[in-house]
Amino acid sequence: MKKTSLCLALMLSPSAFAGDLVQWWDVSATALYGENYDLAPSDKQVTLTLETAGAWKYGDWFAFQDFTYFKGSHQGMDSTTYGEISPRFSASKILGEKIAFGPVTDLSLALTYEEGEGPVHSLLYGLGVDLAVPYFTYFNLNTYRRNGLSTGNNSDGWQVSPAFRIDIPVGSANIVLDGFIDWVFAADDNGYEENFHFNPQLKYDLGKSLFGEHKANKLLVGIEYDLWTNKYGVKGVDQDTYSVIAQYHF
Repeated sequence: MKKTSLCLALMLSPSAFAGDLVQWWDVSATALYGENYDLAPSDKQVTLTLETAGAWKYGDWFAFQDFTYFKGSHQGMDSTTYGEISPRFSASKILGEKIAFGPVTDLSLALTYEEGEGPVHSLLYGLGVDLAVPYFTYFNLNTYRRNGLSTGNNSDGWQVSPAFRIDIPVGSANIVLDGFIDWVFAADDNGYEENFHFNPQLKYDLGKSLFGEHKANKLLVGIEYDLWTNKYGVKGVDQDTYSVIAQYHF
């Protein structure tokens, strides 16, 4: 559990930041069930994901922690953990002057720390760009340099990671389409392949539909699609599956 302590502290205690340092924050828990996952002890798995996102005086953050349980594992592993912390430092906020041109609404120093069981610890650093895109609630594009930190981690290279959200009014509630892409488009090590991970979620705002506006964006249900070519940088391992999900925002 030592590996998860930093993520959990950020997720569960944003109110610990004093005064006007934090502008807004959100914490959610998501339960997922899916099948046909490659390079796992079992192709059936249940995942509990804790997430937080928010904005603060000098930028914004996103972090998540996965707790994955393998159903019917035959490889001696019943569960695993994986998490990421992704703070960004906004040029507009730090300089006190709006940095914007064309569709670009801000530039940031983008950082990500990846942690989990096995040789997966990595530090990513690069440029974050916020874009105004029609019909999107938000669209962020981070371009990173990847550095593997743990022994046996050969994932050094370059990565681009868009993150997005679209809100679609339907009747008395919303349909939310959000997610991310992680595309490692250049890898330093021949043993680690360039790979593409597309992970959108399509969710219905069930809380608003059942209980009204005061429960909007609280309880959402839907599906998560997972497309990952050369999964974990392993050539020829292409995952194409989905999970059913239920998500609650505290």
